[in-house]
Amino acid sequence: MADNRVPQALSAEFVTSLGDVDSKAWNAVAATDYPFLRHDFLYGLEQTDCTTAQTGWQPCHLLLRDGDKLVAVMPLYLKGHSYGEYVFDWSWADAWRRAGLEYYPKLVSAIPFTPATGPRLCYTPELGEADAWRFAVNAVQQFASERELSSWHILFPSEHVSELLLADGLPRRAATQFHWYNEGYASFDDFLSTFTSRKRKSLKRERRRVLEQDITLKTRTGDEITASHWETFHQFYQLTYAKRSGHGGYLSREFFLETAAGLGDQVVMVLAEQGGRPVAGALYFRSSDTLFGRYWGCVRELDCLHFEACYYQGIDYCIEHGLQRFDPGAQGEHKIQRGFTPTVTWSNHWVRDPALAAAVEDFTLREAQNNEHYRAATAEYLPFKTRETP
Repeated sequence: MADNRVPQALSAEFVTSLGDVDSKAWNAVAATDYPFLRHDFLYGLEQTDCTTAQTGWQPCHLLLRDGDKLVAVMPLYLKGHSYGEYVFDWSWADAWRRAGLEYYPKLVSAIPFTPATGPRLCYTPELGEADAWRFAVNAVQQFASERELSSWHILFPSEHVSELLLADGLPRRAATQFHWYNEGYASFDDFLSTFTSRKRKSLKRERRRVLEQDITLKTRTGDEITASHWETFHQFYQLTYAKRSGHGGYLSREFFLETAAGLGDQVVMVLAEQGGRPVAGALYFRSSDTLFGRYWGCVRELDCLHFEACYYQGIDYCIEHGLQRFDPGAQGEHKIQRGFTPTVTWSNHWVRDPALAAAVEDFTLREAQNNEHYRAATAEYLPFKTRETP
């Protein structure tokens, strides 16, 4: 990082609730349309009992002030487990245990339950990036050391920020997600024209199969999504989580009806009906250039409906609204043949114990090589006639 001096009056504060931070002041510093950094989103998670000490997501947000002026903010959580992060460190926790040490609690800079790349430290232009990150890193490391916390993890920062943190001594991990990129497509058929003939026919067959089951889908946003729609979607969400994970999901009914509903046009909901009755739904969030696919639920599995609601409707939305990227979430190699390109995501990690820090750094270097090979291998299965990986 650049070697500029941090203003002498700069101070760090850690708050256990965003209720203690003025929403206008937070949003003014955040100054981004990335929906997951809005004060009402993060505080809404608290108010609806999704991020609490009891759920293992204790808010511990970092504020930097120049005198009385708020100049930087960072979402930060004291974690009692590794659920809901999507950067998997269970093997690290096991290594700590075998060394006779406690891995939890740890600190995590992330958006809870949201593996979507975006800002992790926001700051005013007067402060600048180099000073903001240098002071934030020092403040969090001191906070963690004083409380004898094992580590601090910055999940899904931008590549640029990850490189800055790496240069500042925080090793980084590379992982792979599958994203869709808008190359100026005029329509879904225009997008499909880039596919090989066999793959194009396969995808059209999937979309046709949904119609053959008397399924209709409607996309709504903002005020078009009523309280009844939110109730229905929450039921779908709970049913699907219970089937796959044995619990009702990380997010409460109140989160959907109060927090998500309050985000206006940054929320997009697709609901599917069969014979006039709701059977499934997909929930997206959006910024000015990116669509984030987040949640899916259904009353029963219907052939190809998941692909239609979670992927093809999202692509249609991006093309219609001129969005440049569609991030449908973590994992899912089945996305490749549907036109989602292998894309690197990043995380950076600070470990308090020097010996374990060295082991983690070695792990990240070896893992990065494996991820590069994996990304290249999966790109071979893209459906396009010709394609260069971003």
